[in-house]
Amino acid sequence: MKILLNNNDLNEALSKVRNLGFVPTMGSLHKGHISLIKRSKKECNKTIVSIFVNPRQFNNKNDFKRYPRDHKKDLIILKKLNVNFVFIPKIDQIYNSKKITKIKIGKKNQILCAKFREGHFEGVIDVMDRLTALIKPKKIFMGEKDYQQLYLVKKYLNKKYSSKVIKCKTIRDQNGIALSSRNLLLDKKNLLKAGKFVKDLMSLRNKYSNNNNFNKILNLKKKEFSKFYKIKIEYLELRNLNNLKLSKKIKNSKIFVAFYLNKVRLIDNI
Repeated sequence: MKILLNNNDLNEALSKVRNLGFVPTMGSLHKGHISLIKRSKKECNKTIVSIFVNPRQFNNKNDFKRYPRDHKKDLIILKKLNVNFVFIPKIDQIYNSKKITKIKIGKKNQILCAKFREGHFEGVIDVMDRLTALIKPKKIFMGEKDYQQLYLVKKYLNKKYSSKVIKCKTIRDQNGIALSSRNLLLDKKNLLKAGKFVKDLMSLRNKYSNNNNFNKILNLKKKEFSKFYKIKIEYLELRNLNNLKLSKKIKNSKIFVAFYLNKVRLIDNI
């Protein structure tokens, strides 16, 4: 396993590599990341994993500071997985030019997380643009848990690069909660609460699977869930998977939710 700390090392290491799989991460690796890496190893000749906590996608400085970081543990996990390359750049290696970011999310995409996290997806797309230009992978593996991120990044990169973004299923904990590095910021009590809330949403989806106006039910349930679980729900909406437009029917759609538990923001799609 080669650890690459700068762009020169990266270019030298990848110069003769073909059919390269890329798994972008912000570290604090969990089973969700591991599933992406295993998929890449299965489909590609070589796999590179990046660990970079991107400051430009955080619209809250405290959130950036609090984000879990554990490179030592991450490298142990990656070594066990026999990953070929690990790219751990410093900020100046990614943002090393005076290039002005012109990425802007259109009005129709100012929904879900984009509505509440100004500049977040512009930051995500910007860093993915820069990483893809540097690494030049054949395939990029991203999870469905961050579905809006996956949707927007895929749409942007497909127009600019030959790299193909591969959608990978959400990996969940035993209690039902989607695995996320942010889960490390929660105690057992709040993790259990989050799991119960997610299971309630799954039950709701199954119960009203044939309903022709499911979003109306979600609007009614939003207050009920907030009060019962004592959580702040930012959004709870049914949206079509192909275009993220509001949907009335479960078919080809998912429940999208963002909520706060003990000041920790969690998202999911069910």
